[in-house]
Amino acid sequence: MQRPRILVVDDEAPIRELVRGYLEREGFEVEAATDGLAAVDAARASAPDVIVLDVMLPGLDGIEVCRRIRTFSDAYVLMLTARGEEIDRIVGLTVGADDYLVKPFSPRELVARVRALLRRPRGAADVRSTTPVGFEIDESRRVVRIDGAPVALTSLEFDLLAVLARDPGIVIGRQALLDRVWGPEFVADDHLVDVHIANLRRKLGDDPARPRFIETVRGVGYRLSEAQ
Repeated sequence: MQRPRILVVDDEAPIRELVRGYLEREGFEVEAATDGLAAVDAARASAPDVIVLDVMLPGLDGIEVCRRIRTFSDAYVLMLTARGEEIDRIVGLTVGADDYLVKPFSPRELVARVRALLRRPRGAADVRSTTPVGFEIDESRRVVRIDGAPVALTSLEFDLLAVLARDPGIVIGRQALLDRVWGPEFVADDHLVDVHIANLRRKLGDDPARPRFIETVRGVGYRLSEAQ
């Protein structure tokens, strides 16, 4: 069985080698890059399963690296940031990152988050026939179409939408979405779900004020609209 491939991108050698060491001891195949351009080239050449990506990089910063990688890869992206401001995390998620970790961090927590990303289900599941008109999702091929046109989603966005699509019309709470998509061991506040739902709506062309696909149930969570 092939070991999961991890690309670690950080220009600080002590952090890069620390992360590499912990991941290799856990059985992962690890490659490293020290700047943004090298990270994009490595992601294209080695097709990693997970990319651990520092925000502050020479050449291209991590936000731009993530943006470029998303044009050809659906690898999970875990961003590292030395800043605690919420805006940095939101920008990273908006361009396609799946998770973030603020420095300084515990290497064990990083390993746990990488494992949580890799545990996200990729297999096919039945979707009820009551999904909204114009909405199509094929979990086995990981394809979403709106009115026949394919929609480009990150791996996490697809998983989140797939959870909603399995039970159209059923409200799923934010914590339940965290548990099903990120994994029960993942610790985060509800705002993380809200950010990804906002990204999904934008890509689906959905108006939050008059939603065609994803409805908000205030104070509870979200549901996929049923066919009218």
